[in-house]
Amino acid sequence: MNIILFGPPGAGKGTQAKYLVKKLNGYQISTGDMLREEIKKETIIGKKIISNMNEGKFVSDEIVNSLLKNHVFDPIKKEKLIFDGYPRSLSQAKNLDLLLNNSNQKIDYIFFLNVNKETIVERIKKRKVLEKRTDDDLDTILKRYDTYIETTRPVLDYYSKNSKIHEIDGTMEIDQITSKIEAFLNV
Repeated sequence: MNIILFGPPGAGKGTQAKYLVKKLNGYQISTGDMLREEIKKETIIGKKIISNMNEGKFVSDEIVNSLLKNHVFDPIKKEKLIFDGYPRSLSQAKNLDLLLNNSNQKIDYIFFLNVNKETIVERIKKRKVLEKRTDDDLDTILKRYDTYIETTRPVLDYYSKNSKIHEIDGTMEIDQITSKIEAFLNV
């Protein structure tokens, strides 16, 4: 089965994705991880990514979509994709539909982890200390959150018509969120 975990930066998508990967023997497709890998390799794309992230902007859809395509068409990962942080824009959502359609796949579940700004700020402060992520600067996070709200509202509207979307209170404890997801998956 293919699953989308949708929510603002710091909502817990990565934590839930890692759990689902183990539980379902799936593959986490984290745009954040893909982008950080490009940065680590110091590629031209990586340098563009750093510039966007430092300004609190999302990386262009063109870059993200091209990085994602290889994962969707990988036969080993077919029907085992856990999308963490993708799609973030309406064009990405439409691109994902096209890629899945062209690879004879579909989305089985969409989980929207709904979290308020105050909770996000507290989580990001903790994550910065624990994970030492360079993209967890408070000003950058606040810009990313505002950009998320502005950019992804159309994506939420797009998926809200889909019977496969389930909203979960992302302010709950990790194990409570996991339990809610398990209940929908019947696992």
